[in-house]
Amino acid sequence: MAARHRAHTGGSGSLFSQHRSGPMDIRLMGDDFEDLAAAAVEVKERLAEYPGVFAIRDSFDVGREEIELRLRPEAELLGISVSDLGRQVRQAFFGAEAQRIQRGRGDVRVMVRYSLAERQSEENLARMRIRAPSGVQVPLSEVADVSVGKGSSTIRRVDRHRAVNVTADMDKEKTDINRIVRDLEPFLAELQRRWPGVRYSLEGELREQREAFGSLYMGIAFVLFAIYALLAIPFRSYVQPLIVMLVIPLGVIGALLGHMIMGMNLSMMSIWGMLALTGVVINNALVLVDYINRQRREGVETTDAVVMAGVARFRPILLTSLTTFAGLMPLIFDKSTQAQFLIPMAVSLGFGILYATFLTLFLVPIGYRLLDDGGILLRRIPWPRL
Repeated sequence: MAARHRAHTGGSGSLFSQHRSGPMDIRLMGDDFEDLAAAAVEVKERLAEYPGVFAIRDSFDVGREEIELRLRPEAELLGISVSDLGRQVRQAFFGAEAQRIQRGRGDVRVMVRYSLAERQSEENLARMRIRAPSGVQVPLSEVADVSVGKGSSTIRRVDRHRAVNVTADMDKEKTDINRIVRDLEPFLAELQRRWPGVRYSLEGELREQREAFGSLYMGIAFVLFAIYALLAIPFRSYVQPLIVMLVIPLGVIGALLGHMIMGMNLSMMSIWGMLALTGVVINNALVLVDYINRQRREGVETTDAVVMAGVARFRPILLTSLTTFAGLMPLIFDKSTQAQFLIPMAVSLGFGILYATFLTLFLVPIGYRLLDDGGILLRRIPWPRL
């Protein structure tokens, strides 16, 4: 349907818009439109080599056939300018408004132009007589060259430069867009070297992903600081919150392993799931450290308190994590189209919690014991008095 539409209208291919962004969107910018068109062809040929990439297209509008007029040097000698030529040709074939006749609430424009038979032949255009400023009339063929070419119906510019977007759709279950971008970067750099006037930028989902990562870094820094502050206040310690936060990297590792097990590529929803995971996986470690602190305040030795915490909190911690993972399983294994958007986040949360839980039961008690031994060692060092 789109092909028949292009053939009929001479448009660029979309029934509803001139340019529609896709998962892959590479913008080429420059001043020479022929160079842009040639570079766009090379980009499309390269994208076609990747499996899972389809519907490759560009926003280059070939337009419809039009008659082009170019002034000859003889026209300048007669004082005929491009505007004079264009105005007289337009008046002859489109018409010049002679008067307007009022008809009720509207009006009727009276246009003066060639007859229909004379406006349907290119020969009549060549025989048309052009009036010079001096009043001399000469045939159009003596003052201008007539040729048939393609004219763009739309001209897209970005930062005052001509722009062409090469877009493509892809099967995200079989294709990793980030891997394709990494492979395309040397090719695009070489393309820019061979076409010095052409510059490129990544748009569409790639640009949104880049902007999202920029805000994500600030979000991660804020979340980690907030977690540390909220833990340091009740613990009354600057070091014990670090033991609790030790499980955060473990949760991220579990999320990555979950994507490998499920055969999924990382996406922005996966990253957001990992960010949410940071506030969930610390719960188990927080319960352990709090239990150890309460036992020590009651006079229990550190080693015994660590063992008692592991035994007493093993079942609640394990059941909490397993029930959380079980609650996410229907979403993780859902095959419906509506659920595909949220599945990466559920995988990050589910597998991250599951992996971090098992390691939390071992690493947090070990970390607490090492911290206590380190404190004892530091207190035994004879620090110089000021």
